[in-house]
Amino acid sequence: MNWEQVRGNWDQFKGEVKARWGKLTDDDLALIDGERDKLVGRLEELYGITKEEAEKKVDELK
Repeated sequence: MNWEQVRGNWDQFKGEVKARWGKLTDDDLALIDGERDKLVGRLEELYGITKEEAEKKVDELK
């Protein structure tokens, strides 16, 4: 599944994203709204990880 499909089905993926990264709030998920770059950036901020680490974790989602 590619990221365009994730974005198109964001409401279905939000639960998995929140389960995987519990520091994300409902407000975070609403702001991310299926945007990969926004999710990567928020993971960097909340978890203190590099962009590369965050991108790897996001890619594992699919």
